Amino acid sequence: MQANKRDVLNRLATIEGHLKGIRRMVDEDQYCVDILKQTYAVERAIKKLESVLLQGHLSGCVQERLLPDRGQDTIRELADIFEISRR
Repeated sequence: MQANKRDVLNRLATIEGHLKGIRRMVDEDQYCVDILKQTYAVERAIKKLESVLLQGHLSGCVQERLLPDRGQDTIRELADIFEISRR
């Protein structure tokens, strides 16, 4: 996580900025389609954040945890994350 922590924090700041913008747009009664476009931007930003987090997890944490005594737990954890992502 350390290697991409700055990237993750930057992405979170971007998402927060988008959300504040959406709140302002709603408060100002702006056009619904314009608001929807911003919500889609947030959705894409969250998907990219998830991708960055997963990549970091796979290249760091999982490699460290795929030792014989922890391998099954790691595989179960990854299967759980996969199932959650499909909902």
